[in-house]
Amino acid sequence: MEEPIPTRNEAWMLFKKYNKSESLTKHALAVEGVMRYMARKHGEDEEIWGIVGLIHDLDYEKFPDRHCKKTEEILKENRWPEELIRAVSSHGWQIVTDVEPKNLMEKTLYAIDELTGLVVTSVLVRPSRSVLDIKAKSVIKKWKDKRFAAGVNRSVISKGAELLNVELSELITDTIMGMREVAEEIGLKGNPVL
Repeated sequence: MEEPIPTRNEAWMLFKKYNKSESLTKHALAVEGVMRYMARKHGEDEEIWGIVGLIHDLDYEKFPDRHCKKTEEILKENRWPEELIRAVSSHGWQIVTDVEPKNLMEKTLYAIDELTGLVVTSVLVRPSRSVLDIKAKSVIKKWKDKRFAAGVNRSVISKGAELLNVELSELITDTIMGMREVAEEIGLKGNPVL
């Protein structure tokens, strides 16, 4: 019998059990926001996509050396459905796992995970400090400066866009739109110039 899909609240409680860091919490909420936005855009299940986005870095704070592997163990112990466990594992493809993103949900998570970090750093250097008034072209400008947000793996983002068969600018725009929906929760409402 297929395991039931956990609720958003169950996923949140599990995430908070393993994560205290404010930056990781904001990252989880940003990725959840983008995944929900993308699910709606593609007519997919927003709850499932959102939960996968929320929980994707479950193990990162406590078990960074076992990233994705430990999450898989924890989710299995908590009787999560295999499709969600696989989706979470796939975001570490060719970095910490060999689980290749195959379906649209997995490819989207893989593509936007690192990208949310680039958007955040791009927003934080703006006078408004707001995701509500940033455009893709500003992020692309920052993308080209390899010293800016040097920790962001641009090749993963590029490969993700390729997997999704979309232009980088479209992927960035969608990521910004998803993050706008959770601007307050992720501390990026700022003082937008609209």
